[in-house]
Amino acid sequence: MQTPLKKPQLHCRNKHRNGYDFAKLIKILPELSRYVNQNSYGNLSIDFADPLAVKLLNKALLFNDYQINYWDIPDGFLCPPIPGRADYIHYLADLLAQDSQNSIPTGKQIRVLDIGVGANVIYPIIGCAEYGWSFVGSDINPVAIKVALLITQANRLLKNTLQCRLQKDSGSIFKHIIKPNEFYVLTLCNPPFHASAEGALVSTQTKLKKLGKLINSTQKTVLNFGGQHAELWCQGGERAFISNMINESTQYKTQCLWFTSLVSKKETLSVINKKLKQAAVVESRIIPMAQGQKVSRFVAWTFFNQTERQQLLSKSHIKQNVKHYE
Repeated sequence: MQTPLKKPQLHCRNKHRNGYDFAKLIKILPELSRYVNQNSYGNLSIDFADPLAVKLLNKALLFNDYQINYWDIPDGFLCPPIPGRADYIHYLADLLAQDSQNSIPTGKQIRVLDIGVGANVIYPIIGCAEYGWSFVGSDINPVAIKVALLITQANRLLKNTLQCRLQKDSGSIFKHIIKPNEFYVLTLCNPPFHASAEGALVSTQTKLKKLGKLINSTQKTVLNFGGQHAELWCQGGERAFISNMINESTQYKTQCLWFTSLVSKKETLSVINKKLKQAAVVESRIIPMAQGQKVSRFVAWTFFNQTERQQLLSKSHIKQNVKHYE
């Protein structure tokens, strides 16, 4: 039985809708060839339960599709699947287009804040390559920031478009990161959605069972996409994290056009909607996304009305506020 390689559920501008061209990727990164084999459907693929295979696939995709010539992360750090991350960026672009005469705003003047940029800097890479946006990436892990800086300095795409900032206060999200007089068009975040290390482990074991890689519950579990403590779980999980983000956003309501965050669990939405109402946001949206069998979504909220948003995104206004983006 042959399974279709195309992934039509991905965003229409997602480079990975047609699947992976492994022959091409192997030419770009020959070491990937050791991990590519025919799957049960007769298609070339990798073992997605193997963290090294996933890492090499990511590296090849970044080299091939996103103007990157150096990318590497230490073992144990989150190595996210690129198609899903690209979808978030493309849907954010659509969000902005709705306030910009259905035209996607591009260029460095579109400043984006990535909360939890990680060592992999995936979101800035995709946002810079696809739309020319500029980024500030924050993280509470100093090693992640160090690696992110190495990747930034090694790639022309990122050198003048990504700033990395260490969040020294683990209890804060925007505080200490958003500076006075700075203005961001977007914030984005892939929050730690587990409430404990045990919850993260159970989730990983479930994924491995689906891949046929976990024989019993005592077998040692290896995270196929990696992930440090702060990348995978926090006290209260994504419900607490996003709630804190909404509360804190009220202090920066005039410094960001749209605040956004991924929401992994559908049951979290009721809490989020309640928090948004308490924060007296002007507008909020839940935007669905789908990657394969997984249904995902992100929440977006703003303290500006549509007329104000249109003015903020107009070329004349952005030029007047260039100092905010430098």
